[in-house]
Parts: sequence; C-alpha cells; structure tokens
Amino acid sequence: MKLRSIFYKVIIVCVVFVSLTKKTNAQAGINDTLVTGAIIYNGDTIEAKSLAGVYVWSYRRSLSAREKWTRLRNAVYVTYPYAKRAAIIINDINAKIAGMKDNAEISKYISTREKDIKNQFTEPITNLSVYQGKVLMKLINRETGNNCYYLLKDYKGGFTARFWQTIAFFFGSNLKQPYDAKGEDAEIERIVKEVQRMYGYTS
Repeated sequence: MKLRSIFYKVIIVCVVFVSLTKKTNAQAGINDTLVTGAIIYNGDTIEAKSLAGVYVWSYRRSLSAREKWTRLRNAVYVTYPYAKRAAIIINDINAKIAGMKDNAEISKYISTREKDIKNQFTEPITNLSVYQGKVLMKLINRETGNNCYYLLKDYKGGFTARFWQTIAFFFGSNLKQPYDAKGEDAEIERIVKEVQRMYGYTS
C-alpha cells in the first residue's frame, strides 16, 4: 500500500471520529438561519458585508514566501468546507442521541452515521494533496476543539491511536497537534476569516 493512500486513511479516520464525538455545546438551528449585518440607505435595508482583506506584497518579500502563502491560502479555501461539515454533523448527531437512553440504540445509530460519513468524505478527501490533508486536520481541530489522537484513543483504543500517529509522523504531521490561532496558526486564522467573509460562514 502506498504511503500516500495510508495518509488519506489517517485523515478519513480523523474526520469520522471527530464527527462522531459528543464533545460540543453548539446546537444547529432548525432552519440554519444566517444573520448578517445591514444598513439603511435611502429608506431601503441593504445587507452590509466586510470585503476580504487585500494583501500587499513588499518587493523585498521573496518569491518563495509568496508561493508558500498562496499554497496555504489555497489549501484553506479547499479544506475549510469539509471542517465546517464535520462540525455540523457533530451537532446533528448530538441532537439525535440527546433523547436516547439505551446504549445499544446509541451505538446502532452511531454505526449507521459512521457509514454515511465514510461515504460522504472518503472520495473528496482522497482527492486532496498530503499538504491539504495536514491543513484539514488543523481546521477540524479549530472547528470542533477536538484532537484526532485522543478521539482515536477513546473510540479505538491506545494501540490504534499510536499506530495512526506513527503513520502521520512519516508525513511530517501530528494527530496531537493543537490549533493556535494567535501563534503558529495565525496565518491560517486570517485566511479562515477571509473565507468566512467571502462565503458567509459563521464561527
């Protein structure tokens, strides 16, 4: 089995178990209403939006730095919708199992959703590059507050979590990686804010 295909399995496993976790307090709205700002102009109410930031590159900035930023920006634009969908699935699953008291019923429901999640995510995720996969794991952490390593440990046991952590290590990644919006991931955070403004996502 090629290492790249193994790495995709790491990402898919993370998405599945992030999506099945109960660790969230957010609740999805019935109609998923999107609240936006507005202004009144000549008696008409008009939606008000902030335009995406404009990046100005210095002549002193190297070509490699610009290429690195462009690569990161493209990866965030491609993968952020998947991270948002994972968070929405968490809310939906939590809403469904909140009223269930029978553990067998909960396990059966989660198993059914696991199959749906695999069908939904497997194909698009395998089309990502390894670099985009790393960014996706960061964004899943951002959107859910959950760490892939500990999710695997909770659901599949310590041995399985260590196995996938080893695979991720060979690709220069880390299932335990935190998301530091004010530190090393500040650039990702700025791009996420840009994506949110452009497409009306809410945090």
